[in-house]
Amino acid sequence: MSQENNLETRDEASLPRPTQAGRIEQCQEAIKEARRCLGNSDKDCVMKNIEELVKADCHNGNAVGREIADKVRDVVHELWLMSDNERRCELLKILKELGITKKWVRNAVRTSPRYLNEYLLIRCKISWENKTTRYEIIKNVEDILRRIGWDEIRMCEELWRFVGVDVNVFRRYGIEPCVWLSDLELLGDLRRPYWFGMAETDLTIMIRGGSIRLALSTTNTIDAVFFVKLLDTVKVSLVIGWKRTNLPAIKYADKLISLDYYVNLSTDKWSWPIELSADELERIIKGFTDEELAEFVGGAIDGDGSVRYVESVYVGIMVCKNCPKRAILDVLKEVIAKRFGIIGDIYHYESEDALEFHGENAVKLLRRVAKYMHHPLRRLRAELILALYDGRISLEEIERLYEQTEYERGAPDVKRNHGLEALVKAAPQTHTHGVWVGLSD
Repeated sequence: MSQENNLETRDEASLPRPTQAGRIEQCQEAIKEARRCLGNSDKDCVMKNIEELVKADCHNGNAVGREIADKVRDVVHELWLMSDNERRCELLKILKELGITKKWVRNAVRTSPRYLNEYLLIRCKISWENKTTRYEIIKNVEDILRRIGWDEIRMCEELWRFVGVDVNVFRRYGIEPCVWLSDLELLGDLRRPYWFGMAETDLTIMIRGGSIRLALSTTNTIDAVFFVKLLDTVKVSLVIGWKRTNLPAIKYADKLISLDYYVNLSTDKWSWPIELSADELERIIKGFTDEELAEFVGGAIDGDGSVRYVESVYVGIMVCKNCPKRAILDVLKEVIAKRFGIIGDIYHYESEDALEFHGENAVKLLRRVAKYMHHPLRRLRAELILALYDGRISLEEIERLYEQTEYERGAPDVKRNHGLEALVKAAPQTHTHGVWVGLSD
């Protein structure tokens, strides 16, 4: 309790905040402006003011009182009544992206749950699942953490600490465990070949009405934080759902929590083909420049690849057996060999096939693609391997450092199946402003 008091005192001294009276006055002015726009039938102006009202928390009765919140609902209702279907869909989309609950919207537009659901799906083609939202909690936690100096690097360090990696030890050898964050913001451009590499391995692409969904799923501890940061580059309104699942192939975990991540975007945001033949895939990949090809491979390794050092170096890209994505392995094997002179082989396993590179070929590939890899563990292992082959660390040192990145075999390991725990620790620090967190059955 004393810690809370100290934190509040420090915040009040350093960052003056608006009083409740000041907030209410701000909301009243915005409501007044919205009503002026309604009187002028200026729907764009009303929409803009509704967005500002929500961002200022004027819709939240707990923050500004029920009277003010009801006035915000009234503004939304009046705009609804004077709008055509296109405008109504635009309004619903904005409110959804701002993190407003469907119940709040239903009360504002004064309609039944069934009617609103049908309107969303049939007219607007908006998927608005019933999620238990934590928008305001995350927003408030983020604000507090930023005040006390929490940033992405500290988030990264917390993740490594959680899985038993000592970042200070790596840094003493000139290896930065948080290098995976470098240039991550560049992936906000979905036209980058990295995303095509992800889509050909682990990323699921779905067309849903007039929108496109990018989705990822995991129980893995490190993936849980990585996927948040990755999709956060594309769109702030990321949805995270979790569900209990039992996977018989996974030992030492009676009750697994599967985390599902997705963002919904307009179809024009995604420029890569979703369904294509082996010939079309080959044409696209062969058309890449050397750097574009390296970035594509980096995305594929991040999606469903592996980087290992056990006496020798191994890099693999895995895909499902006998599925459309299988064609990527043959194309990549040929193109990487011709373009870079790096030789890989395709291996067949029970449920998947893999394009694998060993020894010097694996090292050569990492030299090409490591800078485009953002998966925390795979990038850290790649940096370790390159440090060894550059003569910056010895064999004894890489074995000691690599051990921290290994999974325990035949025993429980915090790196496996603790995705939700890692997310709880790191999500507020990942700048996921506006993230929705929900429970899906």
